[in-house]
Amino acid sequence: MALPSDPAMLLSVVNLKLRNYYPTLDALCEDMDADKEDLVNKLAAAGYQYDPQQNQFK
Repeated sequence: MALPSDPAMLLSVVNLKLRNYYPTLDALCEDMDADKEDLVNKLAAAGYQYDPQQNQFK
């Protein structure tokens, strides 16, 4: 499954997967063959930062 390009949908999908399937952002990116830097930059542009303590973007 490719990650959505729309920032709101991307946030929703990534946080759902982090909550239910992946213990870290690195694990999600590795399993989904996603570029971590690109993902973080897309969500940062929409105002969201990754919180490793809670394993979610806020």
